[in-house]
Amino acid sequence: MNMARLAKVLLLAAMAFFFTLVVLNNTTDFDSNYQFVRHVLMMDSTFPGNHGMWRAVSAPWVHLAFYCSIIAWETLNAVLCWWGAVSLLRALRAPVVEFQRAKRVGIAALTAGMLLWFVAFLSVGAEWFLMWQSKLWNGQDAAFRMFACEGIVLVILLLGEAD
Repeated sequence: MNMARLAKVLLLAAMAFFFTLVVLNNTTDFDSNYQFVRHVLMMDSTFPGNHGMWRAVSAPWVHLAFYCSIIAWETLNAVLCWWGAVSLLRALRAPVVEFQRAKRVGIAALTAGMLLWFVAFLSVGAEWFLMWQSKLWNGQDAAFRMFACEGIVLVILLLGEAD
């Protein structure tokens, strides 16, 4: 058995498992993370008197739409990661060209996940809505941790295959 290929399958499956748990938590305990999104968008715990408060969004429907779009993105990621892991597993003993081709869905999944953390959390949340100013509603560390985990798995997945 090619252990490098197996590692790629298992790491992508681990990412799928993670996103599955994230979606489960966000749907079964909807209000907890909804409150996080709501407070970030309202900017109600940023530094007093900051000059970025014009960016704050207080409309509940926007909070709900933003949170639901995050959950949808996470759901898509879970599905793509599972699909990618199954594709890799099916091609585990296949010729190099087939295994390389089987990586496509996993590469797309990991890229989409990295974009979620980088765009939605680190760019929009942390910089546009100044989440970094909040002691209570600051998700930068968790977002960076997930961006890095997905990035590492993506780099491993992108490694070439030996003949």
